[in-house]
Amino acid sequence: MTLNEFNKLDMRDGMETVNQFGTFLDNYYDDEERCNLFAIDMFFVEVAYHNNHNRIKQIRAFRYGHRLDRYSNLSI
Repeated sequence: MTLNEFNKLDMRDGMETVNQFGTFLDNYYDDEERCNLFAIDMFFVEVAYHNNHNRIKQIRAFRYGHRLDRYSNLSI
């Protein structure tokens, strides 16, 4: 599956794809949301949850960039 194909999926099908093919890498949280990071083929998927509710807020797919930086323990 490509990044473009994944981005065309609705939230339900996107989560099904993450559950079947995603490899869990890390998690992150702040005051607004909790996020789990997965790898699928040659891209990453971030599943964001509401902090106050145990509901999925958004699914974000990307290859690189600032979203990936928050999972690094490096102090640059």
